[in-house]
Amino acid sequence: MLDIKLLRDQPEALRRNLEDRHTQVFEDLPVGSPGWAEASVARLQAVDQRYRDLLHEQETLRQRQNENSLAMRAVGKRPKDEQAAARQPLVEEGRALRERERELAVAAEAALVERDEAWRRLPNLTHDQTPRGGEEAHHQLRTWGTPRDFVAEGFTPRDHLAIAESLDLVDFAAGAKVAGQKFYYLKNEAVLLDMALQRYALDIARRHGFTLHTTPDLARVEILDGLGFNPRGESTQVYSVANSDLCLVGTAEITLGGMLADTIVEPESLPLLLAGLSHCFRTEAGSAGQESRGLYRVHQFTKVELFAFTVGELSASEAMHERLLAIEEEVFQGLELPYQVLDIASGDLGGPALRKFDIEAWMPGRGAYGEVTSTSNCTDYQARRLRIRHRTGDDGGKKGKNRLVHMLNGTAVATSRAIVALLENGQQADGSVTLPKALVPYLGFDRIGPR
Repeated sequence: MLDIKLLRDQPEALRRNLEDRHTQVFEDLPVGSPGWAEASVARLQAVDQRYRDLLHEQETLRQRQNENSLAMRAVGKRPKDEQAAARQPLVEEGRALRERERELAVAAEAALVERDEAWRRLPNLTHDQTPRGGEEAHHQLRTWGTPRDFVAEGFTPRDHLAIAESLDLVDFAAGAKVAGQKFYYLKNEAVLLDMALQRYALDIARRHGFTLHTTPDLARVEILDGLGFNPRGESTQVYSVANSDLCLVGTAEITLGGMLADTIVEPESLPLLLAGLSHCFRTEAGSAGQESRGLYRVHQFTKVELFAFTVGELSASEAMHERLLAIEEEVFQGLELPYQVLDIASGDLGGPALRKFDIEAWMPGRGAYGEVTSTSNCTDYQARRLRIRHRTGDDGGKKGKNRLVHMLNGTAVATSRAIVALLENGQQADGSVTLPKALVPYLGFDRIGPR
């Protein structure tokens, strides 16, 4: 979450950011309603001021309690025949002060909860260079590779599902029978292709200095909350485990980011580079349409995630963000897949991200690009929730002063979507699929089919 000082010092910046992000804070102030962003900030200010007023009243009350105690001591020094009469009003006042103290404690706690529940709904700030607007405003930074001209080759490309079914690589019917719609079985060479992609991405991550992990597939609700994932409500993408405080993770970003919760790290250990292999589970609530067909949007898949902790300086995290993007490009250039890199617009950013880059691979089956990776700089937004800090040494004479780290994440490879792109770009007129040279050492073959 954001530093609460922004609400007190820069309310206008928060209002603009809510508008840029199209973010709703209160149910009765929906996005687009007259003055909704300004009204949302004003309500937050009012709740925060109420909390601060209660704190001030508590401080004033404590001062009065101290004065009451001093007066009681002074009474003890007076003649005994005067003490009882002098003490009685002080005793009654002390009793009233204690009662008011209990009332204020309850009221202050309630005001803090009300403020923080709303405050946590605010997204991160937005990078100055991020394009403003919705999906239509995404900015193409560059492209790599040239899509194949299937017309010149004399055949019409099929989508990955038709290819996979013809080569007996996937079984959605059995998946639906056993687990429900959008679950599936990979079969035959697709199993080996899935594993080859994992090892290929892990080897690249390791070569770039990332410590490899296999992570839990479950995490506590407090960790998901800390990373900015909402495990509750109708719009959640998270599967919750009944009768527990656990959820299935939608990405190893959750399990890698949560590793250092409530930790103070030494600055010399930063940047800390982690790579995580995990299953990912997403409800995909409301998903429909052509892009949801087959393996592109499913409830379970495997992913290699890159994660970085840096010192709490924007220059450091921005440099790391470019580094993560470069690694993702290296992965997909090695897979010989044409792609474009997008600077994602403000209205389509996830809540924790200051800035986000997507790589979209060319997918001949749809005749368009489709997202295969993303990388986000979340600055200190997640670290503030998870209380992850680093020491700064001698900072202005304050030795050992702690500062929030910056946290970044990026997808090395999500195997299901990589398989979509590989099948569609590698398809041949005879029904077979050729595979990139980079995967041959892991597969032992460079072609699937024809059957």
